[in-house]
Amino acid sequence: MRRTTHVLVTAVLALMVLLLPAAAASATEDPSPTPATPSASTPAPADTPPPGAYVGVTLVDSSTEPPTPVPGVTLVVSSADGDEVGEGVTNDDGRAFISIPERGEYTVELDESTLPDDVEFDGSTTRTVNALLEGGNFVQFQIGVAAVDEVPFAEKFMTAFMGGIKFGLIIGLAALGLSLIFGTTKLTNFSHGELITFGAIATYVMNRAFGLPVILAVVAAVVVSAVFGWLQDKFLWRPLRNKGIGIIAMMIVSIGFGIFLRFIFQFSFGGSRRSLSQYVTQKRQDYGFFSLADKEAAIIIVAIVVLTVTCIGLMRTRLGKAMRAVSDNPALSASSGLRVDGVIRAVWILGTALTGLSGALLAINSQVNFQMGFKLLLLVFAAVTLGGLGTIWGALLGSMIIGILYEVGPLFGIPSSIKEVGALVVLILILLVRPQGILGRPERIG
Repeated sequence: MRRTTHVLVTAVLALMVLLLPAAAASATEDPSPTPATPSASTPAPADTPPPGAYVGVTLVDSSTEPPTPVPGVTLVVSSADGDEVGEGVTNDDGRAFISIPERGEYTVELDESTLPDDVEFDGSTTRTVNALLEGGNFVQFQIGVAAVDEVPFAEKFMTAFMGGIKFGLIIGLAALGLSLIFGTTKLTNFSHGELITFGAIATYVMNRAFGLPVILAVVAAVVVSAVFGWLQDKFLWRPLRNKGIGIIAMMIVSIGFGIFLRFIFQFSFGGSRRSLSQYVTQKRQDYGFFSLADKEAAIIIVAIVVLTVTCIGLMRTRLGKAMRAVSDNPALSASSGLRVDGVIRAVWILGTALTGLSGALLAINSQVNFQMGFKLLLLVFAAVTLGGLGTIWGALLGSMIIGILYEVGPLFGIPSSIKEVGALVVLILILLVRPQGILGRPERIG
């Protein structure tokens, strides 16, 4: 032990001997001159951002195709007290960088007299920026964009209404899957939101990792979601049913399973938002009373087709009739010769596939995040409850009502940050009048 201690002490002393001369040499060297920070009154070089905090401006003439930068324009930055702190001139790329002394609120003013003669400017020549970062704080001026009058309320309403239909159809796919599972198993599945996230992440992986086009990635994600539903029933829900576990206990299991999946998604996918490689931003097309991007129109068409085919299949096919029979009376269905476990397995496959498609369409519409399904779960439950638990048409009707109220609510004063409130208030009011939901059947309890 002593010998080991002596060796360690000797090694430390040797390192000190080797490092002390180097440290002394670096201390005696003349420090390299640091570049002087440009003063507040001197414009920073326009080609490169200055050190420290600065305001960055990019001027682009949007009236040309493609948009062209606007050089030679003077911009003046003033503090909140009105004192001028710096100015800059846009370079050949239309960029200007103006140093600011500290964080705070500043006003950026564009000198309209320095604009080129062939550039038209319509709008305010001042912008306010709240500089919170030690680095770039950027502002933008609309050049070559004509000022538009206020959008009429009718146009706003129609745009929000179509957005509500699109969002309601996305919810409807997930709500139909939830309603099928509840109807046949009577399980309130609190992990259903993670099935939405699973479909969205599967679409992202198929698109980004495997390089599939978005359409093929959606198809592959639906297939993978269906397989995931089969695996859930085989290794989790069927063993619990065979052991006679009660519905309340299985509901608690679904809560834990949802939390488990959510943390798996966060660990593997990360906490940031990510976009697919196609259809990120699209220009809206005018359809008369409303406008939609091509991807939004595709989402609406795909959702309507899938919901229509699914509902017709549930009403006309043998499997659909078996599902409805099991939903009405599982014991009587089993005594009549139906394989109840096989029907329930098919329900899990179909319900998870529909929910995965909902997540895939949501990924195309917005961005992929590990919490996207969890945030949507409350609205899916509200849609199913509003329409009537266990009814297919009720789930679809409730989804459309929730989706439209979700998008239209901000037009009537509901803040966008809490626009779920309007849909949930309507849910409460309708259930006070009709507790079984709009299309639900009253049942006697006890």
